[in-house]
Amino acid sequence: MRRYSAFAIAREAARYHQGWERAWASPEPKKSYDAIIVGAGGHGLATAFYLGKNFGITNVAVIEKGWLGGGNTGRNTTIIRSNYLQDASAAIYEKARGLYETMSQDLNYNVMFSPRGVIMLAQTHHEVRGYQRTAHANALQGVKTEFISPARVKEIVPIINLDGPRYPVLGGLWQARGGTARHDAVAWGYARACSDMGMDIIQKTEVTGVRKENGAVVGVETSRGFIGTKKLGIVVAGHSGVLADMAGFRLPIESVALQALVSEPIKPCMDCVVMANTVHGYMSQSDKGEMVIGGGADGYNNYTQRGSFHHIEETVRALVETFPMISRLKQLRQWGGIVDMTGDRSPILSKTPVEGVFINCGWGTGGFKAIPGSGWGFAELMARGYSPLTAEFGLNRFKEGRFIDESVAAGVAH
Repeated sequence: MRRYSAFAIAREAARYHQGWERAWASPEPKKSYDAIIVGAGGHGLATAFYLGKNFGITNVAVIEKGWLGGGNTGRNTTIIRSNYLQDASAAIYEKARGLYETMSQDLNYNVMFSPRGVIMLAQTHHEVRGYQRTAHANALQGVKTEFISPARVKEIVPIINLDGPRYPVLGGLWQARGGTARHDAVAWGYARACSDMGMDIIQKTEVTGVRKENGAVVGVETSRGFIGTKKLGIVVAGHSGVLADMAGFRLPIESVALQALVSEPIKPCMDCVVMANTVHGYMSQSDKGEMVIGGGADGYNNYTQRGSFHHIEETVRALVETFPMISRLKQLRQWGGIVDMTGDRSPILSKTPVEGVFINCGWGTGGFKAIPGSGWGFAELMARGYSPLTAEFGLNRFKEGRFIDESVAAGVAH
């Protein structure tokens, strides 16, 4: 596959862009593969990429029921940060953040990574103490963050109102190297790199069953026939419970909708990401000028990918207190994604009761930021049977009571 470069752009411009190759192939599935990944979102594609790059396993199929990147990868607010309290969480998210910084070069694809910084506002004295604690923990973990004053918050975000009617801004946890990336480009870049290694990306193909013999996986039944494998990675976010049921085991997760929206585009006014967890709203400005807005997950289990009025009302009302200027903006569009929530709001990257079947799920509302770190660790788990990045995130922690409770630690699990 030809590399993308400034010279390639100039060459194709001279011949009216008639020579561009397809970014990835759409082959017919083979009878069997060394490994199959179910789910062609960011986490699944990253797993396949690092299986090839780090372990030389390239006889891999990535099977997708819909279209590549059409699930949560294309339905999120693109926040990237690693300022988590728990050591295991900070390790995998910091690995991901570091990989995002070089991803465009590693994939030869511009993922538009923007290290614009992330502020988590402290709007109660409890949050002040909590974020100061997190800043100290991050220092021990090697994650660079700092607790900043209200004046410094105002300096970074001039449009903010520090004296909200309900919750004034008392400070913030600032991670300067956090930021955003283009969600579609992350999936497309990984897909192109996987295809270039000879992997098969098989879209519009539904997995309808998992075939086992003597307690071990031997392949999957699909809408295009049986495909054999001895290693199966399930990476399907909110549909993880459905696939686990096919394989014959249960997962401690619930599926709920997480909604987001964007405003009409306006001139640049905010060059970082701001999260207000007390009122539960977060916002950044896209490269096109839209204000990208999100909030909490729905309070009931569902599989919808549509928005609802109560989300607009609750989230925008909360953010208008802190950013009065957005009250004058029109909403451009709204969407939802199906997220998979564990009891401790931390992911599951684990072997399963079925030999050869591995599960990567439970990222809840914070999966996008973890994509490269998740793929790196899960690929190692599938290839070697163990990864230090994923060791604490096994299924057995729920049986043993070893919870990684980031929802309690951080006040929110984004």
